[in-house]
Amino acid sequence: MDPVDVVAVVGGCPPERSHFARGVARSTGRMPIPAQRLAAAPDPVVEAVALVPWCSREQGALVEFPDHADVTELIGACAHPGSPAVLTGVVCVVDAAHVMADLNREDCVLRPAVPHAPWHQIARALLHVMNVEFASAVVLVNWESLDTPQLSSTMALLNHLAPHARLQLHRGAADGRAAVEWTAEALTDGTPYDITQERAGWVTLLNGEHDPFMADPHVSAVHYENVRPLHPGRLERLLEHRLENGEFGTVLRSAGFCRLATRPDVTARWNHVGRMIAFSPLAVDQDLGEEDELLALGQDLGIIGLDLDVPALTAALDDAALTDAEFAAGPEAWSLFPDRFPAWPTVSDRAD
Repeated sequence: MDPVDVVAVVGGCPPERSHFARGVARSTGRMPIPAQRLAAAPDPVVEAVALVPWCSREQGALVEFPDHADVTELIGACAHPGSPAVLTGVVCVVDAAHVMADLNREDCVLRPAVPHAPWHQIARALLHVMNVEFASAVVLVNWESLDTPQLSSTMALLNHLAPHARLQLHRGAADGRAAVEWTAEALTDGTPYDITQERAGWVTLLNGEHDPFMADPHVSAVHYENVRPLHPGRLERLLEHRLENGEFGTVLRSAGFCRLATRPDVTARWNHVGRMIAFSPLAVDQDLGEEDELLALGQDLGIIGLDLDVPALTAALDDAALTDAEFAAGPEAWSLFPDRFPAWPTVSDRAD
């Protein structure tokens, strides 16, 4: 049996997302799987993949996911060999009036990590931003309340976060019908999702391919690089006392790779949105094979924000890296630096 064509509808505002999903399912003839059906399951992605084979419609399925679902897990599940679903589109429904609030949320949701493992927390703001970044289409609802400059900045911001996604202003009808007849082509960008997705704006910045089609004087994107590891004490002060206070403008999203001087042999993932930032280990130098490539020597970050003072932000990040004298002192001296960031689990820790 051939895999079922699946379009996912995601977004953090349940009424608007459900309203849109119902209308589009009717317009395209796809079999709808509502978020209410998936929300009761321990893992909405697993439940959706289990339901998809029951789709009897030639057009495929339109699956609305609850706001605690992780779009990256959906992509991975559909890209897995033998999956009954092929993901051809991710439509992110965004409430234009609440974009900034959604990206600055500080609450978390509980999610199952892997089968038979304890549950873990994930920041709701991170779920919101990933919904946008991995979208093939971003649909703005409730945009009529914004004035023209606000709407321009909002659309440009979303386009910088997801430079390959289509942007669509949507007017929904009160009875749930879509105001515009949606077609299959409008929901996808013609490229089925696989495990090597490079849609996110921060990824395109790192690859030198960031080319959003919408510009606004308040929105900017920066590719920052520095080969020297970070001093954890100075990095902590930068994050807590300068970045969060808006000294360089509003840094809404930054992501990429970094190294802490106290952990010099580990390339870490830098993952920040709004008021949330996390660092997690990705690769250990001594574990790399001859054909493996270093993710980064130091910092390699994509940064997106509003009213950014790029020179000042760049200088502050440079100041958080090791000085000439510190770098020359070597790893033994670096190990004595204060480091209050959480310890990283090792492979043996995870096995236990």
